[in-house]
Amino acid sequence: QVQLVESGGGLVQAGGSLTLSCAASGSTFSIHAMRWHRQAPGKQREFVAAITRGGITNYVDSMKGRFTISRDSAKNTVYLQMNSLKPEDTAVYYCAAASGGRDYWGQGTQVTVSS
Repeated sequence: QVQLVESGGGLVQAGGSLTLSCAASGSTFSIHAMRWHRQAPGKQREFVAAITRGGITNYVDSMKGRFTISRDSAKNTVYLQMNSLKPEDTAVYYCAAASGGRDYWGQGTQVTVSS
């Protein structure tokens, strides 16, 4: 079992920055990749970025250059640095961990970008 807790969300003005954190606990040794997704009101959850155990990163094209995923293996924590935020980035951001053939999800953290 893996438990995930996101933090760092909040209200920010357009053009601002936020860094989200996702702390993993439990069977963290079994995690082979972690991802960030987001879900805006009335929309489906969408992929944002991923990082593998080996440090390989992947982003959705629309967020390349603005968002950066990173990790601190010693702290079992993954981060999402978000710059140049836009009102359309407003969403609940979720962390996911791939382990043992299934995904584990956090509870999400709200990011609101005001215009």
